[in-house]
Amino acid sequence: MPARTLVIVNPASRNGALGRRWPDVERRLRDGLGRDLDVEQTRGPRDAVRIAREAARAGTECIIGVGGDGTAHEVVSGVLEAGLGESTQVGLLPFGTGGDLCRTLGIPRDLDEAVARLASGKVRRIDAGRADLTGRDGRPATAWFVNIASFGLSALVTEKVNTAPKALGGRVSFLVGTLRALASFRSHDVTVRVDGALLHTGPLVFATAANGRYFGGGMHVAPQAVPDDGLLDVVVVRDAPRTRLLRQIPGIYKGNHLDQPEVSVARGAHIEAEAEPGQVWIELDGEPLGTLPARFQVLPGALAWIGAEA
Repeated sequence: MPARTLVIVNPASRNGALGRRWPDVERRLRDGLGRDLDVEQTRGPRDAVRIAREAARAGTECIIGVGGDGTAHEVVSGVLEAGLGESTQVGLLPFGTGGDLCRTLGIPRDLDEAVARLASGKVRRIDAGRADLTGRDGRPATAWFVNIASFGLSALVTEKVNTAPKALGGRVSFLVGTLRALASFRSHDVTVRVDGALLHTGPLVFATAANGRYFGGGMHVAPQAVPDDGLLDVVVVRDAPRTRLLRQIPGIYKGNHLDQPEVSVARGAHIEAEAEPGQVWIELDGEPLGTLPARFQVLPGALAWIGAEA
């Protein structure tokens, strides 16, 4: 592991459990890595973006996020905003709700096993994604993702999950959020093109531009996605009666939904999604950040990830 290592801690992770347990977690992290570490705790949403961006620009060689998928998203965003993904190693000590990125990258959820994986110093070059979207203020915006970008129902689910207690854990929280979102969801017409070819036009429930395989607390939504193949996996679920959509949920957890008649699948480097402005929300790595229309682009080998499974 590089000599200059910064640890960015989200004390609010797992309903504040990380903040309460941080002294013990820090001791085990320092003992396991066997080196001095710089530590900064975030003070609110998006703070890890700023910390990671400033640290990368200051020459920090490795930045480890401690938290969940949202913390990983913010660390990656800061490094890529700085334009230093090639030279700054990033990693995650998982302590969050969903754990979807960990499933794809093979990062252990056990604390000591995850520390040992970081201590090994093994680096895997993986892809990232860039989203050019319509921001919350209605203006054009650019954002990054490492796991999955999605739009439609999935963005509404993340909004409900992020504003509700998560004491029951990731899988239950996202399942409850999905059921709540379905009750109020209204589909809109969306046109999706992959590398210029039309994949879908009409009402949809949700669609992904996936670098990883899981979202929503363990839903195996893009089971064929590979995070270092230079492509994004697009999964479109067309609108259908609510009763049929409810029956599809177990299949999405198992990853056997791709052959269903409502589902279209493609793989490409550039995805365009068009809809009436402000109607269809987008989430990136579990963070609802804007709306369609948007363009999603893969950034091949953009990240040097420490501690990922080879």
